[in-house]
Amino acid sequence: MKKIILATVIGVFMSVTVMSDDHEESTVVIPAKISKEDAAGAIYNRPDMVEETNNGNTTLDVMTMLSSDGKFGTGMYRSGKVHYDITEPYGVDEFFYILEGSITLTSADGTVQTMNAGEAVSIPKEWTGTWDTDGYNKVWVIYTEDGSALK
Repeated sequence: MKKIILATVIGVFMSVTVMSDDHEESTVVIPAKISKEDAAGAIYNRPDMVEETNNGNTTLDVMTMLSSDGKFGTGMYRSGKVHYDITEPYGVDEFFYILEGSITLTSADGTVQTMNAGEAVSIPKEWTGTWDTDGYNKVWVIYTEDGSALK
């Protein structure tokens, strides 16, 4: 019979150390969840929330899961009004679902796409163009080959 010995939050996932009757330890990894309350904004009250201000824009970012190899992560992100010229490739493969606001992406070839609340987009790491928004809140999923963008 296994007994729970210690529950700890390590980085962005929950692990539980269990010990069997023969005193062997093992770690159980629990899936990361974004609750309805989190999605409504409560997630930005977490102690691991990262707040940054650049050029007058404040962003809030919370990672909810980081894979064991450090290459895949999930979380939520909120930003105010911004305009980015992305002249170097985006650098990560990202899927996101917009909860609030909208984002207009203009690809290097001039193709314009606007994503609104309730819509999703996948951006390949090779993408270049411009990113314009008056503000948005999103759930994100990122894969990066070397993991550097998730640290």
